[in-house]
Amino acid sequence: MTVIEWGNNILVIDCGLMFPNDDMLGIDYVIPDVTYLEENREKIKAFVITHGHEDHIGATPYVIDKFNVPVYGTKLTMGLVELKMKEQGKSTKMLKRISAGDTVNCGVFSVEFIKVSHSIDDAVGLAIHTPLGTIVHTGDFKIDFTPIDGKVIDLDRFGQLGKEGVLALMSDSTNAENPGYTISEKSVGASFDDYFKNCRGRIIIATFASNVHRLQQVIDLAKRYNRKVCLSGRSMIKIANLATELGYLNLPEKMVLSMDDVDSVRDNKVCILTTGSQGEQMSGLVRMAAGEHSKLSIKQGDTVIISSMPIPGNEKYVSEVINMLYRGGANVIYGSLAKVHVSGHACQEELKMMLALTKPQYFIPVHGEYRHIYNHAALAETMGMKKQNVFISELGREIVIDNRKAVFGDTVSSGVVMIDGCGIGDVGNAVLHDRQLLASDGLFMIIMTVSKKDAKLIAGPDIISRGFVYMKESEGLIDGTKKIVEKIIKENERKKIKEWSMLKGKIKKSVNNYLYENTKRNPMILPIIIQV
Repeated sequence: MTVIEWGNNILVIDCGLMFPNDDMLGIDYVIPDVTYLEENREKIKAFVITHGHEDHIGATPYVIDKFNVPVYGTKLTMGLVELKMKEQGKSTKMLKRISAGDTVNCGVFSVEFIKVSHSIDDAVGLAIHTPLGTIVHTGDFKIDFTPIDGKVIDLDRFGQLGKEGVLALMSDSTNAENPGYTISEKSVGASFDDYFKNCRGRIIIATFASNVHRLQQVIDLAKRYNRKVCLSGRSMIKIANLATELGYLNLPEKMVLSMDDVDSVRDNKVCILTTGSQGEQMSGLVRMAAGEHSKLSIKQGDTVIISSMPIPGNEKYVSEVINMLYRGGANVIYGSLAKVHVSGHACQEELKMMLALTKPQYFIPVHGEYRHIYNHAALAETMGMKKQNVFISELGREIVIDNRKAVFGDTVSSGVVMIDGCGIGDVGNAVLHDRQLLASDGLFMIIMTVSKKDAKLIAGPDIISRGFVYMKESEGLIDGTKKIVEKIIKENERKKIKEWSMLKGKIKKSVNNYLYENTKRNPMILPIIIQV
């Protein structure tokens, strides 16, 4: 999410989510903290969305209905946002569909939408015309001269903007470490063709459901080699249906094979398009590989093509599913050498071309890890950008531009909000710490009944261990803990202390020291006192 502000006017670009890190136990999604926007809601004129990937639209159901402003995006992008809003029972009246080449007025801003190529259809860059000058935001992009739909990135318009004068360029940094050019999406179809031509069993292709152009290439090849297409995975079915309805995907009804009918068709006439290219636990491919899918399973002779590269952090999950597929008897095609995936992001030569075309006064690399942004900034300097005109920003940090200079400004309210089930923002660092403690060292509960009158122990202490030690094999440790607790309660009784929180604190500290001394582990210790 990016915010552009001029006086009493705010324009918001994109509204995405990210998936949780490994230490965010139990968290489903992470969305932006929009406190600053809520504090300045009267200034917000519109949201503009560059494309329909989760990291650009995923937070829309949780954010945009807080603000009564229009949300602009292309037809497919708004179709995907509409699906999300309806799933959450939210209104879609603020969604406005535009096309590449259109311009909309948002307060003092005039926003122009420019066609770019990416790994999802209908992606756009932005030219935001402000009173001070034009800001170009590339969105996620690559330069593909042979796109599947024939709609080439509008380099001419970027060049025209450069001639007119670009105040600042905000450019996609994801592949800034990679030299050369990104390979065309069309090359994936050529690789697929070889596998379709030579395969005698079922072909199962796992890819991102949002990559409509890749889906279309698979469908076209299935038609050429007389195979029917079965869709597996909730998001695959949902997006394929939407893209077909909106005219972005051509999937003839007679080619569609339901999961119930797969076994009734000869293997060499079947092609299955599924989710699971990142090893997601509940995805179609993983459930097939694990034998947990209700309708489909992997069998000897299957050819499985994993048409993606693992997102950083997902490598072990992808590796696990590949191993399961091999155990199931499948021939698995994956990795860069197989040439079954290309990136949707620009490499260094394309990034340099964008800089050369737009000739910005200031450069702000965006979108990517810090190392990607850093390397993109360095790349800009090799193109002649002055170091003081290149800004590597941090979350919430302002970049203030006037007619003389650009400098870093204040830091505004920012951060992340974690979503767990139906809870939005109710899980914070304290809850996560407890979950991490439970996951690493387990839970040790001490339950006792104590007299309200004289603080005397009536029953217990009873011990319950979960994820810490196996009770039957740790009798000495359990008995030692009970003796410590009994001693503390007797001392408490003798001193006639009835402050139960103090008693819990003493028990917790003493038991923690005893358990660590004997096990070198720190479980969560939970004393429970029942007063009678």
